[in-house]
Formats: sequence, C-alpha cells, structure tokens
Amino acid sequence: MTCVLKRFFSALIAVLILACALVTASAEESKEVTLLFTHDLHSHFLPSKDEDGGEFGGYARLMTAINEQKEKYPDALLVDGGDFSMGSLFQTCFASDALELRLMGQMGYDATTFGNHEFDYLPQGLASMLDAAVKSGDKLPQIVNANYLPPQKGEEGYIKEISAAFENYGVKEYVIIERGGVCFVLFGIFGTDSDDCAPNSGMILEDAAAVSQQTVDTAVKECKEKFGREPVVVCLSHSGTEDGKGEDYELAQQVEGIDLIVSGHTHTTFSEPQKVNDTYIVSAGEYGRNLGVVNMSFNGDSATITDYKLIPIDENVKEDEKIAQKVQEYKEQVDANYLLKYGVSFDEVIVNNPFKFDSVDEVYATQHDSDLGNLFADAYKKAVENATGEPVDVALTAAGVIRETLPQGNITVSDIFNAASLGVGTEGELLKVYITGKELKAALEVDASVQPIMKSAQLFFSGVEYSFNTNRMIFNKVDKAYLVRNDGSKEEIVDDKMYSVVTGMYAGQMLGSVKEKSFGLLSITPKDKNGNPLEAAELKNHIVYNGSVPLKEWYAITAYLKAMNGEVNASYKTADGRKTVYSSLAPNDLLRNANGFTYAVMGLAVVHIAGVTLIVVLVVRKNKRKNKK
Repeated sequence: MTCVLKRFFSALIAVLILACALVTASAEESKEVTLLFTHDLHSHFLPSKDEDGGEFGGYARLMTAINEQKEKYPDALLVDGGDFSMGSLFQTCFASDALELRLMGQMGYDATTFGNHEFDYLPQGLASMLDAAVKSGDKLPQIVNANYLPPQKGEEGYIKEISAAFENYGVKEYVIIERGGVCFVLFGIFGTDSDDCAPNSGMILEDAAAVSQQTVDTAVKECKEKFGREPVVVCLSHSGTEDGKGEDYELAQQVEGIDLIVSGHTHTTFSEPQKVNDTYIVSAGEYGRNLGVVNMSFNGDSATITDYKLIPIDENVKEDEKIAQKVQEYKEQVDANYLLKYGVSFDEVIVNNPFKFDSVDEVYATQHDSDLGNLFADAYKKAVENATGEPVDVALTAAGVIRETLPQGNITVSDIFNAASLGVGTEGELLKVYITGKELKAALEVDASVQPIMKSAQLFFSGVEYSFNTNRMIFNKVDKAYLVRNDGSKEEIVDDKMYSVVTGMYAGQMLGSVKEKSFGLLSITPKDKNGNPLEAAELKNHIVYNGSVPLKEWYAITAYLKAMNGEVNASYKTADGRKTVYSSLAPNDLLRNANGFTYAVMGLAVVHIAGVTLIVVLVVRKNKRKNKK
C-alpha cells in the first residue's frame, strides 16, 4: 500500500510540475500588445465645434492623449486609416508643404494609408505633396497601400511624376515592425466606394480581398523567416463599415489571417469592436473626435482583444504645447500664403448666427428642405452673378460636399472653409455650365430617387421650386417643378431649352456619373453655352473667376454672409419650402405629370395582371369541364 501511495504521489507531483511548466511557457509566450488609432482626420489640426457649443478633436489635445497612452504602453503602435488631408484651411498647403504628414510624423504615427481625399489634388498634386514631405527632412509616417497603385510604365495612364513620388517617399504594400518582442504586419487597402469618390485619381484599383490574402500570406511568411514567429496582422482600410455591413465586413469574411481592421472612410464610430470570423473591426469617428485604444493578448498564433476604448478628445484634454505651437505657425503660413489674396484671415469673424442650422448628420438623415443646403446654393448663385454680371438660372450643392454645419454664434472664415472644403484639383472652385431643361428635371429626380440608396446624393437648389412624392415610381417621383427668378416669379422648365447651372467642381464632376447610378434612366451632361458636351477634364475651363482669383465655394459663402451686415438673415431661420417632400397614395398624386417610365411599368404590370387573370380563367374553365364529366 505504501509503495502504491508513493508511486501515486510521485506521478501526481510529476503531472503538477509538467502542468506548471506548460502554464509558465504559455504565460511567457502570451504577449500584451496595444494599438492606438485614428482615421478620417481631414486636416483638422484645430478643435471642431459640436452641436452643443462644445469642442472636439484638435491635434494638440490628441497628442496629449497619445502621450498618456504611450506612458502606459511604451511599445504601442500608432496608426491611421486614411483621409488624413482635405477638410480645413491647412489643406491649402497640401501640395506645397505636406503639413499633414509632417505633423503626423512629429506626433509619432508609425503608419497611415491613402484615403480618397488624398487624391483631391489629382495625381500631380499628390506627387507634389509626397515629394514636399520627403524634402522637408521631417520624420514621416510609413504609407502602406496594397491595392491602389499608379499605372506602370507602358500601361495606359502612366504618369512619371506620381510613380517617382511613390518610390521617393517609399510607399509600400506592407511594412513589418518589431516592437516589444512582437512582430506586426501593417498593410493598406483602398475600397471600391473610395475609388468611386476619387474618379480622377489616376490609380488602378485591384480586388481588395485577393490582394489582402496575397499580402497577408507573403508578409506572414517573411515574418517567420526573419523573426521566427507569427505576426499580429493589422489592415489599415479606407473602405468603410456602416449599419452592420460594408466593405470591411466583407473583407473580414473573405480573408484569413487578419487580426484587426482599422476601418476608415465612412466616419463610423464603434463603441465596441465588431468581430467577423477571427477578425476584429474598429472605428473611432472622424476629425480626431476620439483616440482609439486596442489592447490585445497575442499567444503567438492568434490575437484576442482584452480591452477596447475610445478616449474622447474634448475640452477636458489639455493641449500639448509643442504641437499647439506648430499648429499656430501653420495658421500664420495659411494667412500669408493663401488667405491674404482673398482679403480675409483665418480667425476673422464674418457674421453672427442666431440660428441652429442642420447638422451634417441631419443633412444626410432624411430627404428634406435644408436651411443649410439652401444657404450654400443661394451663396453660389449670388457670387457667380456678382462675378460675371450675368444672371444664373440655377445653383446646386450636394449633401456629400457639406462637411460641417455653420455654428451658432460667431462664424469665422475657418468655420466656413471647414463646411465647404471639398474640391477636385484645388479647394472647391465654382463652375458655370449649361444643361437642358430635361436634364435639370433629371437633376431634381436624382434628389428624389437616388438619395434613398445614396444619401450623399441629396441635392439642394437655388432658383428652383419643386415637390416630390416618395411613394411614386422611382425616377418619376417629382410631380411639380418651376424655375424661380430673382424677382420671385415662376416659370415652367422647358425640356429643350438651355439653362445655366452653377455648382462646385466636386459635385460638377459627379454629374456625369448620374447615368451609371440611375442604370441609364437619367442622364446629365454638362455643356458649354453653345450646347457642346464637356468631358470631365474640360470642366476646369469653366471655372468662374472673381477678378484674377478663382471663385471658391467657401469664399462665395463668406461673401454672401458678409453682405448680411453682421447677422444671418432671418429668412434662414427655417427652410423656405423650395423643396416639398411628401408621401401619398392618392391616385392623382401618384400619376400627376407621370413620365414614360411610370407608364411603361404600369403597362408591364397590367400585362402581368392580365396574364395571371387569363391563366386563372383558363384553369377555372378546365376544372368546370372536368366537374361536368
């Protein structure tokens, strides 16, 4: 018995020792890793105003939060999901000084990727920015970009300058960083919708899932060969997630081996990480609203999130003095090199606003008559009329180009620019082109029919009054439409008559895509005053000038508000009813001014019903004959 007990306890001790060894080995292999992340910063070096009168974001405050996290986690990586530029006055130095990348380098960003707005200054502008960043000699973040690359020499669309700039900067498909005993793979992906939003980028888009899988496989193999261990794989994606779906969800479903996706483009905020298969997806919101912090446990094979938080960047966060000083220097640079020629300054107060305008979320949320959208369209129309001395029939803007609202209280030049900062080539020139009355009606139909499936396509007009019934047939929802002249008189819109239209360059370049988005049922082709169709590249020849300076969207709004003598006109306290949106099933409302598309669908429906009725009648007759027998 004693012998048996000795053997038993000996075996038990051996098992316990082995178990302890295994636990110890497991503990030694398990590593805690931290990633800090942002996306969609959009040149918002300074804090933005929120709807409640507070502030959020700002690089100096963001820097403080980053430093606090790095004190806790010295080996933390700091990454960004793209669209680091375009959205404030600092973007006016994009091509010449690359302020965004240089400031991110100073803040310690390890890597970022391209978003669609990095291509707003066209390939040549991006090339100039990359070269300026390198020439500065400043520390810069690595740019990773696996599936959105310039054409190679000999391929259609090859541009020597952009290819050389990518090589000069060192843009890579992926990078491997060893930090704190852990190997990280960081790679960048550009989404299909991002590509749609950058129609003049000059880049070639490759399939995101296929490229991602190939990149992951290649990089993991390299990590094993170089460091002898599996890496944590992080995708910096400018593709987006929205309402529980989106391109990054699909990427996570289709690609094996990605531990974490930092999801930019859709300005999404995830209070909790989303898990798809073995991949986590995280988003922190736009404009530096939050600093995302991801803590993961990595056992050498897989990574598991152990803690996740979004740190609000608001008035409660103290500014980092060095970054605040650098931003101040950049402000002075913008004043001297850009705003001086427009006769205004960065913080100049233009007007007091006693009203609460639509927020950007409210602009997008529903189809409606917007006070903010109407003011912008009115400003564009007035500015071009003043600059040319000629009347303008219609001006329009789109929800997708309204980036911020106008705050209550004092409105500065910077506030106005932030609200209307988008442009293609440069920041938001106004165009004057011509379209037919039929095409003008099609533009109204885009607002009525396309917005439910593409919220950024909601349009706001000056010079038009119209209504539409949401229950009518798609592409025939508009039931009334009139031109409204400056004296308030109304005119019928004549299909074959030419009308002058003013819009921003960004929206103007999107007009040509209406045919594709409406499956060929609507078509809008910008023309010159003689009716000759214009290619997208020719639109730049129709930019409106105010003297020798191109007329910008932001400046048109600035001049319009400045003419109000200190306070926003009471006419903008609420929307004025120029767009009426209603829902009705009354036959008269459904068929008023119906077009051929509605009647064609109705005809098909009648034929279908008649066919079904005929089949039913034949079946009934057949059954009756059987019963008689």
